[in-house]
Amino acid sequence: MTGSSQPPILKARGLTKAFGGFRAVNDISLDLGASDILGVIGPNGAGKSTLFNLLAGALPVDSGTIELAGTDLSRARPEARIKAGLGRTFQIPRPFPRMTVLENVMTSAQGQRGESLFSALMAPRQVAAQERANASRAREILDFVSLAHLEDQPASVLSGGQRKLLELARVMMADPRVILLDEPAAGVNPALLDLIIDRILAINKLGIAILLIEHNMEMIARLCPRVIVMAAGKALAEGAPAEITKRADVIDVYLEGMPA
Repeated sequence: MTGSSQPPILKARGLTKAFGGFRAVNDISLDLGASDILGVIGPNGAGKSTLFNLLAGALPVDSGTIELAGTDLSRARPEARIKAGLGRTFQIPRPFPRMTVLENVMTSAQGQRGESLFSALMAPRQVAAQERANASRAREILDFVSLAHLEDQPASVLSGGQRKLLELARVMMADPRVILLDEPAAGVNPALLDLIIDRILAINKLGIAILLIEHNMEMIARLCPRVIVMAAGKALAEGAPAEITKRADVIDVYLEGMPA
């Protein structure tokens, strides 16, 4: 399904991934416009996380293509996709717990000279200047996600909601054009949910497209003009949240996916 009204910045065609005889993702296509927020919903086991892993390069596609701004990323490694502008967050945040919040954000900066032994030995002033610039940029992003007051604290002290905000900060540090958000509301205190929704909308207003997996339908309704419903690895339906949730086939797959 390819319902974006804009020229796509992210285009996937015919994505398929099987594990043995089971097709976790079965011929999925989608378009994400440059300023879109597109939701992906469906019961557990629908194939949503596998779809994200295919797009991010964590899993190889069996068939199909992935393009970002016209560049074929179908076989690219995850780090190459990040450099091309495709970032992602995880349902369970993975900060470096002993590093400070600021250091965690700085690790996502691209093209760091200090990662090269040659640059570190032969151009220490340039490396130091880049480190200062990265720290300044990371502080701006931490202020953006309301974590500036915690920049010197180890990431281990953060609450679940604060770790989600740190995930947003880390992905923003990589200067993405598209962000894959994996259940940003999961495990979040309701007091922080409004802040996370507000920051996602603000990120989108910066011209960054967002593809969002989420089970919280209130969040989906507030963020996504358009959603794709997945079931058994396939795209079952696509449309506005208010329309989709009234469809009998969508209601059926959600009821089937619920525990007895």
